[in-house]
Amino acid sequence: MGAFERYAPFVQDYIYRNNWENLRAIQVAAADAIFNTDENLLLTASTASGKTEAAFFPIITLFSENPPASVGAIYIGPLKALINDQFLRLNDLCAQADIPVWHWHGDVAQSHKARLMKRPSGILQITPESLEAMLLHKHAAIPKLFGDLRFVVIDEVHSLLRGDRGGQTLCLIERLSRLAGVNPRRIGLSATIGDPEKCGEFLSLGTGRKTIIPKIQAKGSKWRLSMEHFYVKNVQAAEDRTDIEAPPVLEEKTDEAPKNADPGLGYIFEHTRGKKCLVFVNSREECETVTTTLRQYCDINHERDRFLIHHGNLSASYRQTAEEIMKDDSQYMTTVTTATLELGIDIGRLERAFQIDAPWTVSSFLQRMGRTGRRESPPEMWFVMREDEPEARAMLPTTIPWKLLQGIALVQLYLEERWVEPPRLDRLPYSLLYHQTMSTLASCGELSPGALADRVLPLHYFHRISQEDFKVLLRHLVKTDHIQRTDQGGLIVGLAGERVVNSFKFYGVFQENEEYTVRSESQELGTVVLPPPVGEKLAIAGHVWVVLDVDHKRHLVYCEQVKGSIPAYFGQCPGDLHTKILARMRQVLVEDRSYPYLMKNAVARLEQARFTAAHSEAAKKPLINLGGNMWCLLPWVGTYEFLAMERFLKIKCADRLGLKNLDSARPYYMQFTMKADAEEFYRVVQEEIQKPMDPMELVYPKELPLFDKYDEYLPEELVKKGFAYGVLDLKGMKEAVLSWQ
Repeated sequence: MGAFERYAPFVQDYIYRNNWENLRAIQVAAADAIFNTDENLLLTASTASGKTEAAFFPIITLFSENPPASVGAIYIGPLKALINDQFLRLNDLCAQADIPVWHWHGDVAQSHKARLMKRPSGILQITPESLEAMLLHKHAAIPKLFGDLRFVVIDEVHSLLRGDRGGQTLCLIERLSRLAGVNPRRIGLSATIGDPEKCGEFLSLGTGRKTIIPKIQAKGSKWRLSMEHFYVKNVQAAEDRTDIEAPPVLEEKTDEAPKNADPGLGYIFEHTRGKKCLVFVNSREECETVTTTLRQYCDINHERDRFLIHHGNLSASYRQTAEEIMKDDSQYMTTVTTATLELGIDIGRLERAFQIDAPWTVSSFLQRMGRTGRRESPPEMWFVMREDEPEARAMLPTTIPWKLLQGIALVQLYLEERWVEPPRLDRLPYSLLYHQTMSTLASCGELSPGALADRVLPLHYFHRISQEDFKVLLRHLVKTDHIQRTDQGGLIVGLAGERVVNSFKFYGVFQENEEYTVRSESQELGTVVLPPPVGEKLAIAGHVWVVLDVDHKRHLVYCEQVKGSIPAYFGQCPGDLHTKILARMRQVLVEDRSYPYLMKNAVARLEQARFTAAHSEAAKKPLINLGGNMWCLLPWVGTYEFLAMERFLKIKCADRLGLKNLDSARPYYMQFTMKADAEEFYRVVQEEIQKPMDPMELVYPKELPLFDKYDEYLPEELVKKGFAYGVLDLKGMKEAVLSWQ
């Protein structure tokens, strides 16, 4: 029997009503796996390929034939907006069969939730954070709610593979299954999976099942892709240097623009007029700045405001307004957004996506471009690369257009190899261990240390964490009053722990963007989101400062001004750039080829960069002399290898080389002064890299590298161990250094 014939009659009617002439290959493959096996399933196909229907057509067919006695399927989505969007789609699909569809997150009415508690049934759509809250506060009701749970569908599963949120989701599914006495099949959906086999293993952890991964032959699709480069001020790369005429901001109307207008934003302003577009940026701060500037352009040119804003720190009503307006195909508005609109929310027929600078991953690029190109038109992405024009006497590394190279590398890696970042599943997630320990204890009440360990440590995401580590954590939590011992020897949540657990922020494990105030003595200098570690440098208020102390509890950074023009601290790398991307960036600098999507300025800027690289040998040898005792190291390695290399040079090599004043633009280059010459540098690093090295040796003596949300509640030894063994890539760094021979 074919997939269509096997579907329930109401599903067949739905297909007829929507004028689908045939089923897509992914729907046929999913039906075969769900109807004819008992395995898990990973569906990977491009955006708007019908993955949600592929998973749910067979599931609701089975439910119509044999209704579950509780909630039968959980759909876990990474965003409330995605859940709201899918809720409407699934409701339409399930209405005829009387299969209820429920959604549960912070913005859903209590009356809707109460009806589900009274009559658990059908399909529940929920975020990981709301599932955490449910396990915490509705602990006793879990068997009734999920006693006949048969499927867990995880949408945008790739977004959960590179941090604690994915680990939390996996822990929650395991905890819920154990409490309800069920072992539901897991179905993952994604448009951008780098290593499907690894992802399939992750999906199956603890189920005793394999994961079926259908190989769907993708239809060749055309892309509309362009990449242009702009200096923020002055003459552009492709212009005759004697012609000091700035490019017009507008083509048809007046060419007025705000004072010190940014030509890159003028380009976006012009090419969004009369169209429905998204403009992606890489941070919420940039999101605010870009939106404000584009609205100024509207004001100065007497146009109505046609720009909306969408990022994670805005209120729900602000975000929903933008989503609703974008869904209306009669309104030609443009939304400036961070990753919050990267995932599969349907916002109607988008004509064009813009990306300011390069995103950090191939996955992100594909997701963002995939927002366009629905309803038979090709996907369309316009990259806008912006940089300050290098000064005439600028030193080598600052004259390389890093973002332009990064953008080209991301595009080429996918075009040439269909490469996407593999999942990161080998971390030491101590922050999440704290969170799941406290959540388990808060939901269960008093537990003996052994019983608590039996509930937490067997969760498969914690496979690298030893019993000894868990004992260290528990002793520390008792000492700091996050956990309290009872007279009977049991453990309960302590007073300090209650303050953490009782906050609504406890349900999430992702780090909120919390600002730190920067001070020098009594003077307030401004705010930063991620403070650099003690001893690093920071640029703010037009000067360079060295960090003396960071007070994480009061969100204060204390620093003092540094004399001279030392390159500023460039901040934590906001994304984890993979080594393969850096290697492809290096290739872009040396290969003699053009890329058809580069526009006039980008072509000229790349030519300049290749000329500079050829004369300085910047892409051929890692160490470049900048004059005198100033040096630059271009290692062409990813973020985690780069972090390890910085530390290796400072801790293991600095004394022997007379190396000082090391400053980094992570993960692109390091600058430093050094007494040694190049020959001695290579000899010393080769000698040091051959010696046995424990990753813990690369943690600075007074450093406490707090990266994840609950690190501040952990014992220092676990924070350092988690960073050394779970973040620093010693193996990759060694391979890079050995290749310098």
